[in-house]
Amino acid sequence: MLSLRKGRYDARIAETTAEIEAAQRLRGLCFRGSDQLIDADGFDGLCRHILVVETKTGNLVCCFRLLPLRTGAEIGQSYSAQYYELSGLQDFTGPMVEMGRFCIHPDYRDPDILRVAWGAMTQYVDDEGVEMLFGCSSFQGTEAETYMDAFALLKERHLAPKRFLPRVKAPNVFRFAQKLRRRKPDAKRAQLGMPPLLRTYLLMGGWVSDHAVVDRDLNTLHVFTGLEINAIPPARKRLLRATAG
Repeated sequence: MLSLRKGRYDARIAETTAEIEAAQRLRGLCFRGSDQLIDADGFDGLCRHILVVETKTGNLVCCFRLLPLRTGAEIGQSYSAQYYELSGLQDFTGPMVEMGRFCIHPDYRDPDILRVAWGAMTQYVDDEGVEMLFGCSSFQGTEAETYMDAFALLKERHLAPKRFLPRVKAPNVFRFAQKLRRRKPDAKRAQLGMPPLLRTYLLMGGWVSDHAVVDRDLNTLHVFTGLEINAIPPARKRLLRATAG
């Protein structure tokens, strides 16, 4: 059973309906602007929900959910498959897990929260023998112009391998690899515009789709993100496992 305590925070799997509802309320606050709104969908019942709690106060400061798949043959059952054509991943033979609805309480700015969340993810990946982690990484808002340097950097350095590259499925997308073909990113502005979760994926060798989906329901732009566990640089693996230990 996943359980991790680091500094001021505990990470664990939600075990009760009340704990899952608390996660859905935090998601409502982060994605819909109010903790009086429940953010829930049909995938919640299929997922394991990870909570990061401030030990002293018991406040829920971060949550995300995990959907395990036995192989890429099940990729069509994922949340991401609603928005991306993922046939390139169907032949992936190892266990996979989709991470979704990742959010941190807006009143908490402590970078240790993200470290503890990734430590919990690392523990889960090791325990379950996961070989690929994937999901949708979200930019706040739906105006692509806000993130042009970030998208140009993704185009230049972080596109998925051709064999895995997701194709367009959603009706409203921003094809940044095509539209920003000649744009050179300002590295500083790109990093400032990059969501922390996506930045961590990329530091570990993650890759993205060549387009972003415009999600007006959650008021986000998101890119499909994949990370092959065996491709994580050894030094990064050691850091993650130190956090997870």
